[in-house]
Amino acid sequence: MAYKPITDQQLRLYMTDLQNHSQRTSAARARFSERSARRFDADPTPPSQRKIVHGRALADPLEGYWETDLLPLLLTDSALQAVTLLRHLQSEHPRAFPDDRVRRTLERRVRQWRALNGPERDIIFRQTPEPGYMAQSDLNHAEELEVTIAGQSFPHLLYHFVMVYSRWEHVGVVLGGESFTALAENLQQALWSLGGAPQNHRTDSLSAAFRNLTADQRKDMTKRYDAFVGHYGMDASRNNRGEAHENGAVESQNWHLKTAIKQALILRGSRDFACIEDYRRFIDMLVARRNRQRAAAVQAERAHLKPLPQRRTTDFTEIVVPVSRTGGFLVKSIFYSAPSQLIGQRLRVHLYDDRIEAFLGAALVVSHPRARGRGDGHRVHVINYHHVIHSLRRKPQALWSSIYRDSLFPRTEYAEAWKVLQRDLPRRDACRRMVELLFIAHEQACEAELAHLLAADLYAGQVPDTKALASRLAPRLMTMLKDVAVAHPSLASFDALLGASA
Repeated sequence: MAYKPITDQQLRLYMTDLQNHSQRTSAARARFSERSARRFDADPTPPSQRKIVHGRALADPLEGYWETDLLPLLLTDSALQAVTLLRHLQSEHPRAFPDDRVRRTLERRVRQWRALNGPERDIIFRQTPEPGYMAQSDLNHAEELEVTIAGQSFPHLLYHFVMVYSRWEHVGVVLGGESFTALAENLQQALWSLGGAPQNHRTDSLSAAFRNLTADQRKDMTKRYDAFVGHYGMDASRNNRGEAHENGAVESQNWHLKTAIKQALILRGSRDFACIEDYRRFIDMLVARRNRQRAAAVQAERAHLKPLPQRRTTDFTEIVVPVSRTGGFLVKSIFYSAPSQLIGQRLRVHLYDDRIEAFLGAALVVSHPRARGRGDGHRVHVINYHHVIHSLRRKPQALWSSIYRDSLFPRTEYAEAWKVLQRDLPRRDACRRMVELLFIAHEQACEAELAHLLAADLYAGQVPDTKALASRLAPRLMTMLKDVAVAHPSLASFDALLGASA
């Protein structure tokens, strides 16, 4: 409670009541404490006639030490903290400062000294946003959302794009870390969704994207980013490291966005999604609702945006890799399968945040979801069983000890079937039967249907039998298209038509 000085009127009321009431009752009626009442009993001088004395009520515990021990240190480097100065006093004068009782006093003294004698401090100059001038981007971690995919934890980042004037935003789910690919792919999508490009695009220092890169790689990444923003006619700018307020439009929106996502997840009743696409669709719908509230400002800002170019630009990282005799290629220590016909060829691989696409010349020959390393030293394999099934059918025993056997099965039902075959059949028969199951799924294009039949057999405790399963598959009727008779008009009819029009 804030202190209020006692008035002469309160003192007169106290003195009058004191004739008929006790000291405690009279002080309470005058609205001051018993301690003040005792002070007035000893000296009844009215408050208006008392001389106000300013000064310390207690002795200064730092007297004799502030000027001689502490002030020279602060003048040398004003960044010294009060606790550091206290530890210095305790080491130099252990008898005078045996404990931390003077810590708060020292902190106040240092704070006051900095306010009066400290160095100049930076001032934040608030800016008036201009329509169409600046957009800001940021990548931030989303672990606090506790989102899971099919019951599994889902570590990811959220790419956040914000137009400073209208607050229009675009959000993308990033599966990897901060990189040029994550920034360029999502920034390009944001610009085309907005329908124009701002004059300036600002990011943070992108230190995480440059981490573990050589000097040449950092130079190349900077060159590629400059070319990217140049394609859209934008100027690139970065805020100074540690000065998040310079990227304030998106930094402030980050908190509001995560709060909105958390609230939407609570309304949804679950933080688990069947697949990544469902989660992305959830984020897109949420952001669309938020952008509808800014429709008027966005419409006004679009008139000031630069028009988009006729085509998109490169938003991926390209590397050239050879296809080895093991039926695949390595990208960032991840093994990806390829059709056996490509063995010995060199492919141009485009790395996106969530997928890779491999080209032989101009032809797209391989596409895979992009994988990341596990961090335990074991190599990750991404295998499409369609690429290897013909070779595996000729060598079914290779399945038993294959290093990418567990990555070969397209669905969990096939992996469970393999466990049963391993347990109940000899090694040779188990491999042949499993390979035959994969061949049926490939040859008859019935991967999902066969998976349902496998699940039913496993639930009934039966060992999967390829012949029985093949007979239960729905027959696929291949009907030939009927010939269509085309009647060609006579040339005379064209002459008659031209003559009539003349």
